[in-house]
Amino acid sequence: MGKGFRGTVTDHPNFDANSDAEALYNAMKGFGSDKEAILDLVTSRNNAQRQEIRSAYKSLYGKDLIADLKYELTGKFERLIASLMLPPAYHDAKEIKDAIKGAGTDEKCLIEILASRTNEQIHSLVEAYKDAYGRDVEQDVIGDTSGHFKKMLIVLLQGTREEDGVVHADLVEEDAQALYAAGEEQWGTDEAIFIMLLGNRSVTHLQLVFDEYQKITEKSIEDSIKSELSGDFERLMLAVVQCIRSRAMFFARRLYKSMKGLGTADNTLIRIMISRSEIDMLDIRECFRLRYDKSLHNMIEDDTSGEYKRTLLKLCGGDDDVAGEFFPEAAQIAYKMWEISAMSKVQLRGTVHPYAEFDPGSDAQDLRKAMKGFGTDEDTIIDIIARRSNDQRQVIRQAFKSLLGRDLMADLKSELSKNLCRLILGLMMTPPEFDAKMMRKAMEGAGTDEHALIEILVTRSNQDIQAMCEAYQEAYKKSLEDAIHSDTSGHFCRILVSLAQGGREEGPADLDKAVQDAQALGDACNADSDEMMDKFMSILCTRSFPHLRRVFQEFVRCTNKDIELIIKKEMSGDVKNVMLAIVRSVKNQPSYFADRLYKAMKGLGTDDRALIRIMVSRSEIDLFNIRKEFKETHDASLHDFIQVEALVGDTSGDYRKTLLMLCGGED
Repeated sequence: MGKGFRGTVTDHPNFDANSDAEALYNAMKGFGSDKEAILDLVTSRNNAQRQEIRSAYKSLYGKDLIADLKYELTGKFERLIASLMLPPAYHDAKEIKDAIKGAGTDEKCLIEILASRTNEQIHSLVEAYKDAYGRDVEQDVIGDTSGHFKKMLIVLLQGTREEDGVVHADLVEEDAQALYAAGEEQWGTDEAIFIMLLGNRSVTHLQLVFDEYQKITEKSIEDSIKSELSGDFERLMLAVVQCIRSRAMFFARRLYKSMKGLGTADNTLIRIMISRSEIDMLDIRECFRLRYDKSLHNMIEDDTSGEYKRTLLKLCGGDDDVAGEFFPEAAQIAYKMWEISAMSKVQLRGTVHPYAEFDPGSDAQDLRKAMKGFGTDEDTIIDIIARRSNDQRQVIRQAFKSLLGRDLMADLKSELSKNLCRLILGLMMTPPEFDAKMMRKAMEGAGTDEHALIEILVTRSNQDIQAMCEAYQEAYKKSLEDAIHSDTSGHFCRILVSLAQGGREEGPADLDKAVQDAQALGDACNADSDEMMDKFMSILCTRSFPHLRRVFQEFVRCTNKDIELIIKKEMSGDVKNVMLAIVRSVKNQPSYFADRLYKAMKGLGTDDRALIRIMVSRSEIDLFNIRKEFKETHDASLHDFIQVEALVGDTSGDYRKTLLMLCGGED
């Protein structure tokens, strides 16, 4: 299938500029205006035709069409329709002007436009800016920015990047080594090398450089930029890299961030929907669906209203079938995402480390002093327990009993209350004890917390699961497998029991076997539901995570579909949720936990049990990585999210303080 036209707005057949100008005039004359007629006409003409309509309107009525539209319409709808009537270069110029005028600067707007435009678009923007404002855009950007951020913007404003397809084969490895030497290999960073290479080499050449860089460093160029650069310069260079990898995915990310959470970044939403509607909106839609598990159409539907929403949906061009085949670019991106995931050697980092001046006897005495007498010194308890590793906490438990003849856990339980008590007691348990307790809590009582069962059994290692099963048997005099059988049923029960064996294969991928497994999964999609489930279970519940990364990558090649989309189409309920959890954990486990934390805190109320479970269980393993993924996906730090929750839920006071200490800092 050829690339072809990838926009959603095309030229209107049987176009008549005078007739359209008359229709718009009639829609605006008299009392009130026919907004539906305006949005239908404007969104069903491409930009070149809109410019002819503007000229015809002035010739017929001696009036400026954009001025009349602004007078008749209001709010976001007016902004959207008026912007659609501007030529693309003048729209970009206006966005740049608005980004740098006044007291503050909209750095994200500057980054988005200058990182994503072609040489030709940059040159047109520069000319349009000069024509519209009588000023030089480069000088205005220089006057409003500083440092390496300013230097890179000026490089991009030259519009001199080598054309796509230009590859210097003899320089690919040399450029990758130069980027490595400029960052990861030395103390400090030689930003000039990053600016020169990322600002001038062709897209095709840099894609090869990034692949070579990953082979050299076992890190993606994105991860290196995050560790070596900072602030607006970091965000700009990441945007450049993302656009080089895939402009469509870059814009999908920007659109998602413009609509998620409370409030909508309407300027961003309008700018992207307009600027990409005649270029690559179909690819953006597919990348959006690939990354965020919902269509762009549905997110606009949920996040906007009125004529503004209807206009955006017209530009979007349709709602994507959740299980449809990939467009060519999206399939390539999906395959590449698994490739990067398989090649990356991520250094997992916790936020809680062994305390350097550890004295268990002293800690035990201080804890006892904090709990005896009238009132409780929560600050001392939190300061000791949240700053010690789990191994050190177990030594404190023993010292407390040896020195004082008392059970520390019982004393803490009697002195603390509510979520602070649950959090502190969770920290004082060994990881197997804590996981066993969380499994028990998920299954006791009237309802079952299926998400907790899934999260624990999917993400723990074989050794973790085996230790948890022993702890469960010891604490509750019943096997975990029997408990699962008693509380769940059907395929979901079978999957959980399979995972609870702790018998997943270990070790690297077997590439030949990965191709066979991918083909087997593809064939199973055409079988009956029981046969399909058996095959998916036999592979997803038993193969090692490195191997499954390769299986899911080859699945894209075999079927032109994504494994997640197949699971969503063919499965339902808890079975779908556990299979999706496996896939997402294989793809990027810190990202999976970041998503779980976000869902635990967003909306009305907080799922404190999930929040405590993840913060306790990951604090010494990968909570630092989870923080980074949280910031990347949700554009807010985990630290800030926990802070905000103090206003709407029970993450206040000492409970919140302990969570923030475990979080380990603000990104």
